[in-house]
Amino acid sequence: MEKQLHLNLLASRPPVPGGLQSGSKMRMGPGRKRDFSPLSWSQYFETMEDVEVENDNGKDISFTAEIYSSGQHGPVLLLLHGGGHSALSWAVFTEVIYNRINCRVVAMDLRAHGDTKVKNSDDLSAETMAKDIGKVVEALYGENPPPIMMIGHSMGGAIAVHTAAANHVPSLLGLCVIDVVEGTAMDALNSMQNFLRSRPKTFKSVENAIEWSVKSGQIRNVESARVSMGGQVKKCEEPLNSPGVSKSIGEVIIEEEEEEEEDGESNHKRKKEDDQEVKKESLYTWQIDLSKTEKYWEGWFSGLSALFLSCPVPKLLLLAGVDRLDKDLTIGQMQGKFQMQVLPQCGHAVHEDAPEKVTLLIYLFLYKHFMLSPNHSPNLDHFIMNA
Repeated sequence: MEKQLHLNLLASRPPVPGGLQSGSKMRMGPGRKRDFSPLSWSQYFETMEDVEVENDNGKDISFTAEIYSSGQHGPVLLLLHGGGHSALSWAVFTEVIYNRINCRVVAMDLRAHGDTKVKNSDDLSAETMAKDIGKVVEALYGENPPPIMMIGHSMGGAIAVHTAAANHVPSLLGLCVIDVVEGTAMDALNSMQNFLRSRPKTFKSVENAIEWSVKSGQIRNVESARVSMGGQVKKCEEPLNSPGVSKSIGEVIIEEEEEEEEDGESNHKRKKEDDQEVKKESLYTWQIDLSKTEKYWEGWFSGLSALFLSCPVPKLLLLAGVDRLDKDLTIGQMQGKFQMQVLPQCGHAVHEDAPEKVTLLIYLFLYKHFMLSPNHSPNLDHFIMNA
């Protein structure tokens, strides 16, 4: 009842100019064009730094992790992104939660993602990635880390569970997993390659990638897409007419423009001009080729429900739909082994689509389990009254 009351009080944040709020209608009126220009990380995080992580022997650098952070006091919210994404997928969420709860936010690019540099980028096993998290925490805080709550989305949620189960973060006080459960994930693996092949291989610009992410429904919050997609793509030098280049992104966007405009000749002219412009610019492609990580997929998700239930800390599961809950988790939820909340009308990237609601649910979770007391949060009254 308390959760529902707060959810009913929740109001949308003011949008970034040119963006859309979560839940806003996707179609604009005639003659109006949405702004898909990229937004900088610095509008959402206070700092960005490279954190060098040593090998077990303490002599060599194992990898350099790209870390985005905000805040100096309170519990640490350690944010782990999904496969193919980057720490920037947490940008809008970070701004919302940091402005309303006194906490420290740390979002990292996982290995082979974003700007994290690692010698063996092909090793994406759950065991290796979980060890990475522990090493980054040690590099940041030494032998006495502050209280930490891990929050992971999709693949990042699975890695968070593996990290917690292996006790790589000794000061862990809570665990939040967003829209990943074993049953649904394992069922989806058979069709994952087809899904990856259906995506455009290249984009003519970052703006083009942002536009695709919104119109395809990958990210429903335009503001989040404008800062998040920059971490998912990189420049490539492949010529436009080479065999590996797909033109599907132009076709997708043109189809929607044809629905919104009646002048077919102008559409044809625009496409021709766009194609000519592409030849003058560098193309962009995906930061990581997820199709090549297939051998690790089963290791990420197999046995995940049992591992999640076995973690000896308070647990929160946020889902985009009840159909994602498998048998083990259904039983565990009935036994009160974890809290669960379904956020309808969200896509898979729940924290990007509805950052305000996710913020509120995490605050309530922290408050319930005494990780966040009123003394730690002078802004809570303002948050509840104005959220």
